[in-house]
Amino acid sequence: MLYTYLLILLPLLGFLINGLLGKKLSKTLSGIIGSGVILGSFIISCIFFFALVGGQASIEAKIFDWISVGSFHIEFGVLIDQLSAIWLMVVTGIGFLIHVYSIGYMHDDEGFQRFFSYLNLFIFFMLLLVLGSNFVVMFIGWEGVGLCSYLLIGFWYKNQDYNDAAKKAFVMNRIGDLGFLIGMFILLYNYHTLSFTGLQAAVAGGADHSVMFWATLFLFIGACGKSAQIPLYTWLPDAMAGPTPVSALIHAATMVTAGIFMICRANFLFTLAPDTLYIIAIVGVVTALFAATIGVMQNDIKKVLAYSTVSQLGLMFVALGFGAYSTGAFHVVTHAFFKACLFLGSGSVIHAMGGEQDIRRMGGLKKWMPVTFATFLVATIAISGIPPFAGFFSKDEILAKAYEHNKVIWGIASFASMLTAFYMFRLVFLTFFTSFRGTHEQEHHLHESPATITFPLIVLAILSVVGGLIGLPPVISANHWLQNFLSPVFAASQGHAAEASELSHGTEWMLIGIATAAAVISIAWAYTRFIIKKTLPAEEGKLTGFASLVYHKYYVDEAYNVIVVKPLLAVSEWGYEVLDKIVVDGVVVWSGKLSLMTGKQLRQLQSGNIGFYLLMMVLGIIGIFIYVLTYLQ
Repeated sequence: MLYTYLLILLPLLGFLINGLLGKKLSKTLSGIIGSGVILGSFIISCIFFFALVGGQASIEAKIFDWISVGSFHIEFGVLIDQLSAIWLMVVTGIGFLIHVYSIGYMHDDEGFQRFFSYLNLFIFFMLLLVLGSNFVVMFIGWEGVGLCSYLLIGFWYKNQDYNDAAKKAFVMNRIGDLGFLIGMFILLYNYHTLSFTGLQAAVAGGADHSVMFWATLFLFIGACGKSAQIPLYTWLPDAMAGPTPVSALIHAATMVTAGIFMICRANFLFTLAPDTLYIIAIVGVVTALFAATIGVMQNDIKKVLAYSTVSQLGLMFVALGFGAYSTGAFHVVTHAFFKACLFLGSGSVIHAMGGEQDIRRMGGLKKWMPVTFATFLVATIAISGIPPFAGFFSKDEILAKAYEHNKVIWGIASFASMLTAFYMFRLVFLTFFTSFRGTHEQEHHLHESPATITFPLIVLAILSVVGGLIGLPPVISANHWLQNFLSPVFAASQGHAAEASELSHGTEWMLIGIATAAAVISIAWAYTRFIIKKTLPAEEGKLTGFASLVYHKYYVDEAYNVIVVKPLLAVSEWGYEVLDKIVVDGVVVWSGKLSLMTGKQLRQLQSGNIGFYLLMMVLGIIGIFIYVLTYLQ
């Protein structure tokens, strides 16, 4: 239990030290403390992970009794099993690298200590989310990472646009969280428990289809908010307003994977709701394609990666929709490696360019930034699905599951993956190749980033190469390590789910060939356009037709503004002018005026004349006698 306490409390301790002592600590010491506590949690996570790999049973421990109402009890407890161990390794391992990176990236920022306190708090809440033994403890972490995303996205709070982006993320996540709560209430009402082991036992013999459908559907709405799926995805690209380490932490290691984790944790519920799974697959593939098309036209280096994240999350939901939970978890792990590398690499570029984020103003940076270029290229190859890099194995497995169950979804997902390879190499070619297109002042200051920035990039690039070895396809190896490792978690779903592939080796080779050929064609297309022809993305005013529509992200934000925001503001204005000012304020003001008027008249009776007081006393006594004689006899 000591290790469990330390695992959770070390990040909280770092938050308290940096948060309370603030600028009394030097930046160096603050960075060491902030990174050290996460390293401590990572080491403990490794202990638990290797114990589980060695065959140790999962651990479910009660920390204390929390809520007791009649026969209903909720414990504040933790569950450490194979699923939580995988997420712990990702959250703490990549989280530690991002903390180290932040020491160099944020060193000149005046809010350095505050930044590290927020990062530590973010990891603390994510650990609660991952380790919770019931939905309520998970929900604390769920809300906590939402709070921390608000604090970190709006970290540079003197810029109102950044504050607006933070508020947008906070509000949109609250919409999804309402769905999460409703799903919890449905489960509580019908099964009188919210613990995962209790719910699994309750539905072991089957469950009411209607109850399962509505409970899981509302839980999925919560997942759509956290993991940025249609229609609740628009907060994630705007989250780029925060410092680049925040983008990496949100996109790669923590918040956006929460929805995937929740569905994997509650797999035994979702498996009993095939209609919900079908909806998940449809939403996932539509989101994957929708975000990929937008990514093709983005020119902000971080916005390209943001829409890439939305698209990749869509592919993960496709896997979950087919009941291939370990496949979805596999892509979470590999995506964490290469997406963290890409975001941190973009931060290295932005750092060198003096804050410039438009790839049209870059070019030729590989000459000045060889380490950043090499690591960024490796991560780009990985996300594009080129073998034998990590992204190939996990993405290929998702496409294989889709082909096995729904050829239409497979086709759409394959096209989205093809677009991914195109826009990611478009990003690489415009940023690192051809001639430099920035200012002479920027060119004069170009240099490779310091070791605190490049070290995490190198580690993540290596993981982007070898990370896929934990899930080799059947045509290469009969042993899928990750699937076997996670099998106890998904045991209740294996009779229904798509964990075991039924495709022939010939079909699998065909799918591998198609996916690889599609990625290579996309890369060749990008090379032809941006290296050979040296085409530059058109300026906004020169775009027409469909290109303009995609560039403006299908005007979804504008539609939300017209359909949702403006009507709400109009209702709020009416409420203020009518309900607030006339009704509420009117009642308060007129109550006060009535009291003043009444008091003014009653004050006339307090004249100080003793004779008048005696007269009033006598009249009062006579009145009492009359009342007694008249009504009480």
